[in-house]
Amino acid sequence: MESFWRIFQITGLAGITFGNVLMDLVGILFIYIAIKKHYEPLLLIPIGFGIILGNVPPIIISGDYVFYTSVANPNSQMYYLYYGVLKGIYPPLIFLGIGALTDFSYLISNPKLILLGAAAQFGIFVTYFGALELGFAPRFAGSIGIIGGADGPTAIFLSSMLAPELIAPIAIAAYSYMALVPVIQPPIMKLLTTRKERLIRMKVPRHVSKLERIIFPVITFIVCTMLAPGSSILLGMLMFGNLLRESGVTERLAQTARTSFVDIVTILIGVSVGCSASAETFLKPDSMKIFALGAFSFGIATASGVIFAKIINLFSREKLNPLIGAAGVSAVPDSARVAQMVGNQEDPTNFLLMHAMGPNVAGVIGSAIAAGVLWAVLA
Repeated sequence: MESFWRIFQITGLAGITFGNVLMDLVGILFIYIAIKKHYEPLLLIPIGFGIILGNVPPIIISGDYVFYTSVANPNSQMYYLYYGVLKGIYPPLIFLGIGALTDFSYLISNPKLILLGAAAQFGIFVTYFGALELGFAPRFAGSIGIIGGADGPTAIFLSSMLAPELIAPIAIAAYSYMALVPVIQPPIMKLLTTRKERLIRMKVPRHVSKLERIIFPVITFIVCTMLAPGSSILLGMLMFGNLLRESGVTERLAQTARTSFVDIVTILIGVSVGCSASAETFLKPDSMKIFALGAFSFGIATASGVIFAKIINLFSREKLNPLIGAAGVSAVPDSARVAQMVGNQEDPTNFLLMHAMGPNVAGVIGSAIAAGVLWAVLA
């Protein structure tokens, strides 16, 4: 019996908890949603499996619990993979890939669309004050508020600088809401617009020259980092990736950055973030508050973009379809696709995708600037 007991103690059955089982079910739910609903599978499948990996029950050795897959255990390989999250290494690399993937010409052709990306960041600062009211410290509140930008890498980056203790719930909340963009945004967009507004047709964007596309990332980086130096690493990698795309002489580098490179980093960041969501660190009241505040922040950001587009229309002869304002959150390109989808429901011949990409790109820039400002103020 003593030998049997020793064997039992080195199995996961000895250390398994209800929390481990619950988190395993959450991981399975993420995988199910990704496969069944096709909601951000490239993110949710790595995160979902990472959650399961991070909740492997500990074994008992000499009366002590040993966690083999804990990101806090220096003897675990996950400790070193998680280092890229904890120190904010992975997010700039993701931004490099985003820059190499994204066409900025729609924003260049209609610069006023950047105002919609800026307006959508309003949710970040509203949620910041809401988190303060719920008792979070300022640096925690800033990290929670950034969820409203619907930008997982930016949320991870700011959390690693200000609130490493909360990276797991903040990152998972941010990526969850990114995946649920097609579910969360349409009701808000329809509520705040009339059918007449949703039917507005916008003229085809003007042609953007190659010189403009090359100059844009360089000038944008210089101007934005003069305003918010804290955003320099994120914006720098974003604009560097875009310059690789547009220069015309670094296609090999651009191709690598937007394919295999960004895929590798996505796998690492997804599994690492998921693995950090162990039952011991995740199942706390603060995590539930963070999810609630994240949903509120995302809703406010979506509404702010739509409302600001309607305000612009009051003073502009050339009308904007307010639906593209919802694309001001930086879930690229999902928010732009949602604007196209909602617009097509009213008029299948109205193509809003290219117009929505303008505020969508501006939202990426805006969320990075917001993170830089919060980092500078709250650090």
